[in-house]
Amino acid sequence: MLSTLLLCSLSVQAGSYELVIDEGEVEFSDGKRTALTINGQSPAPELRFKEGEEVEIKVTNRLERMTALHWHGILLPYTQDGVPGISFPGIQPGETFTYRFTLKQSGTYWYHAHADFQEQEGLYGPLIIEPKGREPYRYDREYTVLLFDWQDEKPERTLANLKKQADYYNDQQPTLGDLLRDARRDGWSAALKDRWDWGDMRMARSDIADVSGFRFLVNGRDTEQNWTALFKPGERVRLRIINGAGMSYFDLRIPGLPMTVVQADGNDVQPVTVDQLRIAVAETYDVIVQPREDKAYTLFAESMDRRGYARATLAPRAGMQGEVPEQRAPRLLSMADMGMAHAGMDHGSMGGGEMTGMDHGAMSAMDHSAMTGMDHSSMAGMDHGAMGQAAANNPDYAAGSGIAPEPVDGGRVLVYGDLKAMRPAAGYRAPDRTIELKLTGNMERYFWSFDGVKYSEAEPIRLKYGERVRFRFVNQTMMNHPMHLHGMWMQLDKGNGQLNPLKHVVNVAPGQTIEVDVPADAVGEWAFHCHLIYHMASGMFRKVVVEAADGSTQPFYGEQSFSRESQHAQH
Repeated sequence: MLSTLLLCSLSVQAGSYELVIDEGEVEFSDGKRTALTINGQSPAPELRFKEGEEVEIKVTNRLERMTALHWHGILLPYTQDGVPGISFPGIQPGETFTYRFTLKQSGTYWYHAHADFQEQEGLYGPLIIEPKGREPYRYDREYTVLLFDWQDEKPERTLANLKKQADYYNDQQPTLGDLLRDARRDGWSAALKDRWDWGDMRMARSDIADVSGFRFLVNGRDTEQNWTALFKPGERVRLRIINGAGMSYFDLRIPGLPMTVVQADGNDVQPVTVDQLRIAVAETYDVIVQPREDKAYTLFAESMDRRGYARATLAPRAGMQGEVPEQRAPRLLSMADMGMAHAGMDHGSMGGGEMTGMDHGAMSAMDHSAMTGMDHSSMAGMDHGAMGQAAANNPDYAAGSGIAPEPVDGGRVLVYGDLKAMRPAAGYRAPDRTIELKLTGNMERYFWSFDGVKYSEAEPIRLKYGERVRFRFVNQTMMNHPMHLHGMWMQLDKGNGQLNPLKHVVNVAPGQTIEVDVPADAVGEWAFHCHLIYHMASGMFRKVVVEAADGSTQPFYGEQSFSRESQHAQH
């Protein structure tokens, strides 16, 4: 009841909020857990604003450690962005920090902690900005669907376990029975060579996610608690879907109910109707569904590695439940999923010590996460772009993913190529220059980086205000990386020119190359990182500095500066 009252009281304070970060509890179907909370709840209260509004958010820290809140995907002065060590020093215990900025956009976004692992401990919530004018699609009611991966284990212990043993959380290792099955199907030679190839890469075909053992939630509710949204048959229902998970990708579908995608990362896109979508960590998608029958439907979000799922219900009346689909079998990677079977190169071509001049000794530089020492451009005449494009052109290749979700009953799966902006981008032009960033890492040491250099040893990426820069992400690892740039849009290049979509997160799959154009239109210092929380913490992070013509990085006149107040926060 207290959480409900807090949420109601917040919802009437347009443009102004007071948030208190403290220790508290969450309650699941099997009992309570200690968590970090905002105004006594996790997920945090939904914040709602209007486009053009001047925002004031007072955040009080009642923890015994520093904290900070980041407004994910929001365009604002960098001093308001909420990244300790870049935007500001953080909010110390007992202090109140007041964020002030003017909203220049609308759409579905979210906010979360940007201090150590506090996001994973419960500091995350939705942020909705209503547009000034009419939206280009209609709906009768709306709901926010916030996905999360809760873990009972403390995040610091999880990272320590990963540092000690690369496959600590891989509970689906291949068995002798799997080898016998593959030998019966493919022959002993092929089966043994397959094991040899994966062994050379120091990974298993089941290594899809770094961490397992999560409890998957919808709006803070687990599968037994079954969060439910009501509708009247025939209504058009807007679902604002946010992946607020720390490490988990979801393949989301509503059996019997097609979804029309109308927004991606807060930006309107030309409507596209699909049966399933993959939502990478930190992405948002708005979809409209129209349930016509007087029955309950199940919103079913399987984790990419098929180790679990989040579940919710859409129903005409409270208490109804839809049939829950049978969870699909755990996924196994193929060489194609690793970007190694395109352009005429198949699994078999990796055997016998041959990989276009690479022997198995050379492959030893390549482990679960590292393909360093491997030049993609020498792979059978295949360059980075060809690998990424081959994957992107595959009709079953889900939006930005390395291992595509299986279509169900021939249904359509969303791909990045489906996303076209509703309106042409203003100021669209050819980039002034290109910066190539290799996504690199080493799973055995649990070390993640750009160009082999972790954040603590890296120089900032420097841009000039007003220039348009193309970033080319070349994923040389065996993992997916959802790349997030603070403060500026990334225009994902899918060959549609001015209609290329604007995104704040783009997923780069194993062995894939993706290009985005960034208008450097925000002076300041910005964070740029993989949004997998343990990858970011382990070095896949960089500072981007946008300088004015005089070399200044201070916000222009008229942009708000931050304010800080000392306040003793009583527990």
